[in-house]
Amino acid sequence: MTTNVLVLGGNFGGLTAAISVKRMLGDEAEVTVVSKANGFLFNPSLIWVPFGKRSIRDLTFPLAPTFDRAGVHFVHAEATRIDPVARRVETTSGPRDYDHLVIATGYRNDFSVAPGLGPGGNAETITTASDAERAGDAWARFVESPGPLVVAATQGAACFGAAYEFLFNAAHQIKRLGLRGAVPITYVTAEPFLGHFGIGGMRGGERMLSAFLGFQHIDAVPNVGIESVDAGEMTLSDGSRLPFGYAMVVPPFVGAEVVRESGLGNSKGFIEVDDTYESVANRNVWAVGIAAAVNAPWHTAYPVGIPKTGFPTETMAKVAARNIVARARGGEATERQDFGEIPAVCIMDAGNNGVIILGDHLLPPRRAAAMIPGPQSHWAKLAFERYYLWKSRRGLVQFP
Repeated sequence: MTTNVLVLGGNFGGLTAAISVKRMLGDEAEVTVVSKANGFLFNPSLIWVPFGKRSIRDLTFPLAPTFDRAGVHFVHAEATRIDPVARRVETTSGPRDYDHLVIATGYRNDFSVAPGLGPGGNAETITTASDAERAGDAWARFVESPGPLVVAATQGAACFGAAYEFLFNAAHQIKRLGLRGAVPITYVTAEPFLGHFGIGGMRGGERMLSAFLGFQHIDAVPNVGIESVDAGEMTLSDGSRLPFGYAMVVPPFVGAEVVRESGLGNSKGFIEVDDTYESVANRNVWAVGIAAAVNAPWHTAYPVGIPKTGFPTETMAKVAARNIVARARGGEATERQDFGEIPAVCIMDAGNNGVIILGDHLLPPRRAAAMIPGPQSHWAKLAFERYYLWKSRRGLVQFP
């Protein structure tokens, strides 16, 4: 009997889960991917788009040929309703039934966290392709008429790495253009201390980040929220006001609206899962990446999210895929991976420098962790971008 596996989303988690299941089950499974995007996007390199170091075209490839080669059916459509009882998903191209459903629908920006954010607002962001392109247009205008630069990560944000990377890349570009004297730079973050990263920090991280900032004469305001972003001025939760000529703000992420509206997730569209990445409420529904709810094991003055993109997403997708295969063959879901014990693997670029972040666990407690600074980090990220796009385009999800 053929198992019908439906995957919502075609980026890191969706592509990995779909092709992994098909590779392992072959003709035993009919695998379909439904995605509102028709291309894969390598999000980690969006930090370079505003500075003209990458175009969106450099970071994408069409999904249909990749899935076709893997024997996966691809549908360019959007899910509009999920019925876990009937095991049916309504989409803009018609209904789709399933035996197993993988939700890998990625993130949406939550601009409601502070007035003045979002398209048409008073600050830029870089977390989607269109946002990064708009940020690039604004950057071109800014360097013609420079002034104060503010880079921020709001309360509830989780993608602190992108904020740091943009901050240091912006500082590098400003120095290269000879504008450092005309552009005072400030970093604002809800992190309780510099280098928390949404993963609880690492030994020596706060000291290293402070040294990076000091060397580049960047002021830092940690442990603070953003009240509002008005034209040319950011108001913080402590009442202070920061003038700016350019502001880039990383907001919190929320899950897909269809998840929340279908009652599968919490108010943010995240689905509670166990360590097999199966929904605790709905059997044979699996959630990976941003779609999976992960609770922070700390209390901070301002909410600090946990990053789930990139390597954690890929890890979750592979665990879910192996469990789907086991279930399809009459077994049980025995592959387990506690989210906090996924290894920490990250390259933070700083223009012509950077830091490689490694740890045996993503979240504390850890037995081993290291932050390795140096220009090799910049070259490592460039190489990893090329490698990841190469392997993903070819559907080689079994590669590390």
